[in-house]
Amino acid sequence: MQHVANMSGVTGAVPGRVGGAGASVEVAGVSHVYSGRDGQVPALEDIDLSVGAGRFTVIVGPSGCGKTSLLMMMAGLRRQTEGTILCAGRPILDPDPERVGVVFQEASLFPWQTAIENIEFPLALRHVPAAERRRRAESMLKLVGLDGFAGRYPHELSGGMKQRVSIARGLVQDPPVLLMDEPFAALDEQTRMTMGHELLRIWSQTSKTVVFITHSLTEAVYLADEVLVMSARPGRIIDRIEVDLPRPRTYEMMATDRFGRLRERIWQQIRKPD
Repeated sequence: MQHVANMSGVTGAVPGRVGGAGASVEVAGVSHVYSGRDGQVPALEDIDLSVGAGRFTVIVGPSGCGKTSLLMMMAGLRRQTEGTILCAGRPILDPDPERVGVVFQEASLFPWQTAIENIEFPLALRHVPAAERRRRAESMLKLVGLDGFAGRYPHELSGGMKQRVSIARGLVQDPPVLLMDEPFAALDEQTRMTMGHELLRIWSQTSKTVVFITHSLTEAVYLADEVLVMSARPGRIIDRIEVDLPRPRTYEMMATDRFGRLRERIWQQIRKPD
């Protein structure tokens, strides 16, 4: 599938739900309260969002606003206090790798396994036959640009290579939705830019729906079809920004006035007092 940029311009601040047919992920009325020694701590408040199939949506917000908590709820790894989360029209109550893949901030590869064995691991848990596991893992290695590194162990790979293996592991079960929690945060700036560009290449070839969390406003604008801005805790959606830059994205776009205005709008929303 070829992704075509939405050229309708920047949307206004519309905290309500964006509905629509073909939504891949739907979050309705989600709130969450943590219980701790100091009592009840509200983390998320009345989150409504809809991510269309095949869209690349980025979530940004100040530290501690609940971005990762929300992503873990979308993955079925954490249960919200209130509200519903649907993936492909059905509730996501527990991890379901056939519908949702997750790439975490740390690659978390098994050091005793090779790159291809790490990618095969989710399939092994499901008792997929060995020949089929290897075929699919080899295909994913090629997709992420690591053809020829199948036999390397994690300590033999750079940080960027490890994250490529992690992305391949998230894709190997072919879920329609890929959730990514600051996957490039630990990388140096040059590697991070390269990985962002590579991620867009992979996305354009797989037609996945991607929900991506980052603290980098430049990364958000460069990657996204749409940026969702969250408030400080308790986290709420306070702005939706349609990124009308054409695809494929190029590094040169970062120097344009349009790119700068989009980034500035996000920054103004994050820095303003609640």
